[in-house]
Order: sequence, then structure tokens, then C-alpha cells
Amino acid sequence: MEGKKIGKRCPSISVRAGGVKGPDPTRRVAWGDSERAFTLVELLTVISITSVLLAILLPALNGVRRQAAALTGMRNQREVANGVNLFAADHGDLYPPSVATIGFESTWRWYDPTVLTGNHKRSPQIHRSMSAYLRPYLADARTVFCPSAPKQYKYLQQSWDAGDDWDNPDNDMPLDPVHGTYCFYWNYIGYLGGPRELFRGPRGPASGGLHSQLLVSDYFGYGHWRTPEAFASCEKLPGGDIAEETWLVSALWSAGGTPEAAMPQVKLRAAFTDGHVETYYPNEVSAMRVSMTPEGTPPYPDGGGSRGIFYIPRSAVR
Repeated sequence: MEGKKIGKRCPSISVRAGGVKGPDPTRRVAWGDSERAFTLVELLTVISITSVLLAILLPALNGVRRQAAALTGMRNQREVANGVNLFAADHGDLYPPSVATIGFESTWRWYDPTVLTGNHKRSPQIHRSMSAYLRPYLADARTVFCPSAPKQYKYLQQSWDAGDDWDNPDNDMPLDPVHGTYCFYWNYIGYLGGPRELFRGPRGPASGGLHSQLLVSDYFGYGHWRTPEAFASCEKLPGGDIAEETWLVSALWSAGGTPEAAMPQVKLRAAFTDGHVETYYPNEVSAMRVSMTPEGTPPYPDGGGSRGIFYIPRSAVR
């Protein structure tokens, strides 16, 4: 009718004696057609059930993610072992030289076993990058990187592909080094102290006697200059924080504490010359320090600039 206003009632608001009331929880709210209408109580029930399911499922999903990373890490280390064994098959049953060194000619000394690309060649005949030896056998750089690390090194594949020619575009220094998240032990010498005194990495698949069979492991250490008075690892440490990546080194997990008080609870992995991958824990390790000389003694002292302790599986030094 012309001039007459026709009012519309809000389905969720009622006016009763005493004034305007709020939404009626028993009244159906239509979303689309009336066949799919549901009450506010039903909506809240669905939200509650969804929250409970998420609380149950998220830890399970995180567990699945950790298990997937563990399986990938085991596969990576097995492939590294296979890669260096293939190299040895092509080079007189000898593994490539270690690139974990610093200095040149008569002044060179050992460095962190996490090195993927060193500062310089220690002699004209020896490459400074691991990939110069192994890239024909390990083309994907992710194979030499721990999947449980906080994040992948920014230029991991580029530095692996460049080999000895790697030059980080984020700084003005020429021929930059790269440190990864695994420790590589072939043809490496470290300081153990005690009756054994020196750790000697394998020279080839058939190495024996004083030489360990350990090829590669997760990094787990204490007191490095990056994380003084703290543990660090490529595996996530309980209650730990992230030691952020720099142009030189990859990101790691770090947690406070001391070896004398308590070791972190973390599962670690290592691969050996026969290709098997072993799981071990911090109560099953030996402490190794970086040696300051080619001969293996003495080790770097503690304090500023310390290389810290590198924990290796005890089975590797027996």
C-alpha cells in the first residue's frame, strides 16, 4: 500500500516484556537456505569439538614431522656414506682429503669438522670445497645438510655447485667459507685426550687399526664460540633457541647448561664406512676437540674463539 511502511522482524532478536532481548540461542540462524539452518548452541558445539580435535592432532602431526625429518636425516647420511665410498672406488680405495682445515702449506691446522667449504686450499693440489670431490656423486646439496636444523643455509645449493669458486654475494670478501650442520670425519684428526689421545677418521672403506669407521654424524657440541657456555646441535634441543645463520655458518639449535650438570635429551645419528646408520644419545658419546696442528696436538684452548667440544658416538672410538 502506497505510503505505508512495512517492518521486518529480525529472526534472532525478540522483544518481550522488559525490553529488547539478545539472540535466542534456541532459534535457528539461517546460513543460505533454511534446510541448513542451525542454532548458536550448535555452532559453539562445533567450534568446541574442532578445538579439542586440534589439541589432539597437532602434537601428533608434529611427531610425524619429526619422524619424517629423522628418516630423511638417516637417508642423507647413508647417501653421504655411499657417495664417499663411490669416490673411493674411483680413486684407489681412498676417501677425499678433509676440507676442515685453515691455513696454507706449512701453517695449516685442523678446523671444525662441519666445514663444507674452507677458507683456502691448504695446498695447490687439495680442494677447499667438499663438493669439488663429491658433487659427481652427490648432486643435491640437501643430502649433506641436516633436515632437523632450524632452516636451510641460504646459499646451500649455490655454494655446493660453485665448489672452490664459491663467493657469497652478501659480503665483499672473496672466496667465502661455508659451515654446515653435519660433521664429516674422513681423513680428519681430532683430539680426544686419555689413552686413545687422537681421533683418526677413516682413510678409505678398508681402514682399520687406529682409524675409526665413522664418516658423518649430526653436529652436537658444547662451548663453541657461537654458543659459549651452551650446547648446540642440528637436532632440536629441549627448551632450546635458534643460533641464527650468518654468511659463514648455518643456523643451529642451542640450549643452556653444562656437561657436568646434565646433557640434553636428544636423539642423534651417525653413518659408518659400511653404510649403516646408527642412532645414539648424549650419554653414549666421547668428547673430541679440534686440534691446532696437523699432528693432532695440542687442541684449541677453551675461551674466546674456542672451537668447543664435538661429541662423537662412543662406538666410533673403540
